[in-house]
Amino acid sequence: MNGSRPQAISAQNLTHEVEGKTLLDGVDLQAERGQLVGLIGPNGAGKTTLLRTISGILRYRQGSIHLEGSDLMSMSPKDAAATLALVPQIAPYTYGFTSMELVLMGRYPHLGRFQIEGREDDRIAREAMRLTEIEQFADRTLDTLSGGERQRVFVARALAQQPRILLMDEPTANLDVLHQLKVLDLVRQLVDDGLTAVAAIHDLNMAARYCDKLVLLSGGRVLAEGPPNEVLAPETIESAFGVKSAVYQDPITGSLAISLIGPADEHSQNGTGLRSSAVAERTRVPDSHGVKDPA
Repeated sequence: MNGSRPQAISAQNLTHEVEGKTLLDGVDLQAERGQLVGLIGPNGAGKTTLLRTISGILRYRQGSIHLEGSDLMSMSPKDAAATLALVPQIAPYTYGFTSMELVLMGRYPHLGRFQIEGREDDRIAREAMRLTEIEQFADRTLDTLSGGERQRVFVARALAQQPRILLMDEPTANLDVLHQLKVLDLVRQLVDDGLTAVAAIHDLNMAARYCDKLVLLSGGRVLAEGPPNEVLAPETIESAFGVKSAVYQDPITGSLAISLIGPADEHSQNGTGLRSSAVAERTRVPDSHGVKDPA
């Protein structure tokens, strides 16, 4: 990674509480321009809360967030929307709107007061639909689409927004295997072209393959961060997720691959814990020199 690139996102000491429960506890997150950062961690770790806080949807009790050097708290909603787009984990059920109408909503930050979408806005929206392969759904209302198809519509809306920063909460949720790969391939291509993206990703193998940097959250705190080969160590995975794993280099993609062996407590109880640890140690990539950059 080139550490000299400017910061697109700089979040410092974020703390967020709900009804006395701390969901984020002094979280720091930095994303360089043109970098794909993956948020990983168990359920309830704070991934969604962190994304919603960075997007401005949730207010934080303490800390600071800067987007491309500007304090988020001082930005107008329209300026923030012109900079950043969020793809939610669960596509909202938007009754009555067609896919084309919803994607065109992404053009709002670029329109003046009382201005309606023009020919260029229509072109940008249709290009976003082409990239996400939902052109055939343009005239269909969202209630006629499957969960995965609706998810791709909301990805297209975010792309039509033409943000410089893209936040994605489980972008492959509800997608079949083919479209999981296509969506992440598209995000990776956009990042390589200069977009900055932060994505909460449930699948550790996908996170290792596509992300430049991983941030592992647990209990609202950052447990580990860095390149995938540094974060996805068997002992770190066990600490965060409570499972034994083997970590090795995939011979086809060249990225890290994780095989889950089983719950850590079960392996300790049935006497296989030592054997599982030995397998993990034998298959773990020893350092970053043998790992290709994520493709």
